[in-house]
Amino acid sequence: MAAKQQQQQQLTPFSTSAAAPAPSPAAVPALPYIVAEDGAIYASGRKPTDLVTGPDGKLRKPVVVWVDGCFDMMHYGHANALRQAKAMADILVVGVHSDAEILVNKGPTVMKEQERYAAVAACKWVDVVVPDAPYFTTLQVLDKFHCDFCVHGDDITTLADGTDCYQEVKDANRYRECKRTQGVSTTELVGRMLLMTKDHHKRRSSLAQSPITHFKSEELEGFSSGASKSAPYTTISHFLPTSRRIVQFSEGREPMPGDKVVYVDGDFDLFHVGHIELLRAAKAQGDYLLVGVHDDQTVNAIKGSNFPLMNLHERVLSVLACRFVDEVVIGAPFKVTKEVLEKVYKVDVVVVAKPEHDIDGADPYALPRAMGIAVKLPASGRELTTDDIIWRIIEQRKLYEERQKRKLAKETQIADEFDLPESHKAAAQAAKAEALKAANGHK
Repeated sequence: MAAKQQQQQQLTPFSTSAAAPAPSPAAVPALPYIVAEDGAIYASGRKPTDLVTGPDGKLRKPVVVWVDGCFDMMHYGHANALRQAKAMADILVVGVHSDAEILVNKGPTVMKEQERYAAVAACKWVDVVVPDAPYFTTLQVLDKFHCDFCVHGDDITTLADGTDCYQEVKDANRYRECKRTQGVSTTELVGRMLLMTKDHHKRRSSLAQSPITHFKSEELEGFSSGASKSAPYTTISHFLPTSRRIVQFSEGREPMPGDKVVYVDGDFDLFHVGHIELLRAAKAQGDYLLVGVHDDQTVNAIKGSNFPLMNLHERVLSVLACRFVDEVVIGAPFKVTKEVLEKVYKVDVVVVAKPEHDIDGADPYALPRAMGIAVKLPASGRELTTDDIIWRIIEQRKLYEERQKRKLAKETQIADEFDLPESHKAAAQAAKAEALKAANGHK
């Protein structure tokens, strides 16, 4: 009992906004927490020092893995990297860089650091989040959080001066790689927002206009560059969904007898902390959360323009990666029907979470209202919308264009170096460092 009281004194609720009050424990699950001593967010309640049970039934020290990154506009590619890293370990610790660190080494972020910390903490494979992690990964930070080794994707990550961010842990043989998820990146998602005004989705009819439709594609060529010698790694590509990936992301958990099943639906486009807050609060209404994700044609008919910016399978994977979600209905109807309420699982509560009219003006929640199971959640005061994110991009478009130029310069320098014989690489690395300093405005 004394140990439990001591733990409660050490743990404080984590908020997505420094100025916002902590969410009420009665309204949302009591996770994640910040431990005062190290400033880390303990998202799963598990610690790197917790013993685990081995295959022989005996307690042992856990295998602890470190992953770090920006996690800007966290998408299913990020989630898949974290899934792969967790498969190598018992405990996954994720370092997230601050806005200031990313600005120096990469460029401006779309999401604020508190939003990025919250997004990573909501990923179901993450146990611990370390805010303000150093951009250059050190043995010191691995040791501080009891990590055995570091995992990163098989892509290129360097400091502003061209230094390999993982050189120190590589030299100590505490570095492993996982496969990068092809077809998605934060750069590509920004490009979709600024570019895809005609080709992304065909509009049947619209109740809204996107704020991005007035941009001309030729003004934004840097966001649509295909892979080439001059830009070997940057490309606008298309995600090819597979059933295997969905299975990898799915828990496959059925509701237990007596569980209260909650249903909430939406488009969940550009999955963000506003969606996370909704799902967290919805899960608190019961024991098992079933999430309906509308198909591309339905979303486009309601929102128009090039929405949704992520296709159905991309959005499903983002939702499945959220720790509050138990199951997803893929291509759920906009109107909550008897089939939705009874054919998958018997739904006890329906959370009203979207505009209360469909394209025909009818109430999509008419049936659950009539059944007395519809619930509208109170506003949390921290709502973020997909439109808010798009406006951030528009307002800082020039900054993102400069970020893209720096990224292309970095990629081109590294690709050129790969083509050189070993005897010339030292000189090339020195020249690369100077060129990257110039590209980033550093002396």
